[in-house]
Amino acid sequence: MLTPSEFTAMHRPGEPFVLPNAWDLASARWLHAAGNPVLGTTSLGVAVAAGLPDGAGVTAAETLGLAERLTAASIPVTVDLEAGFSDDPDEVGAFAARLARLGVVGVNIEDSDLEGRLVDPDRAAAKVAAIAAAAPGLYLNARTDPFWIGGDADATERHAESVARARRYLDAGASGIFVPGAIELDAIAALTADIPAPVNVLVQPGVTLRELADAGVARISTGSLLLRVALGAIDAAVHEIRDGAFAPDPWTPDYATVAGLP
Repeated sequence: MLTPSEFTAMHRPGEPFVLPNAWDLASARWLHAAGNPVLGTTSLGVAVAAGLPDGAGVTAAETLGLAERLTAASIPVTVDLEAGFSDDPDEVGAFAARLARLGVVGVNIEDSDLEGRLVDPDRAAAKVAAIAAAAPGLYLNARTDPFWIGGDADATERHAESVARARRYLDAGASGIFVPGAIELDAIAALTADIPAPVNVLVQPGVTLRELADAGVARISTGSLLLRVALGAIDAAVHEIRDGAFAPDPWTPDYATVAGLP
């Protein structure tokens, strides 16, 4: 199985890899069997599957349970911690250490709250430092959200805030930086130029992997996209069945293929 050091080595600026995000064991098994060497979890998917709100810090048990199932199935995974499921850095570090003992290869931790506000960077950095100390082998992807949350800041202000926070988290022990949001290519290139570590972005609509590589990106995450695509496909199929004109998409797997998942 992929090791944390091998996962770290995959993060090469200008040579990005795509990290699909799974929300349960079935989606993870499917994605892994399709040839993806490592997966992430999506906090929205974990929360929705459990009937809980995303980003509220209430899915620690569900997140841990999914990590247990995936590692038991020998599926390499990096785990979305939301904001760490606690305001106590020691508790955040202990949770990450528990994941490390399971065999996960990395974690994500974010710096905004449920109300859509950026938290104090020192508070976020304390959690990063606690994870780095408690689970030193993990790839620690520190997420910073100036391009993700609302507000009146322009791209220049968002860039400056992102870079300042990224440098703070790197000083605290982060391995790389995740800047989510719909971001223009030139803004992504500016981020990778000013952040001295591998930069992770979300899939950008209409932008190719080659363009993101040229912008200096090291990792491209799908986030909640695959879950939302799956739900949309279910909705479309039901509507077509009701209209009497349903025909399975050519990509739809047959029963035997799904039943035979490793």
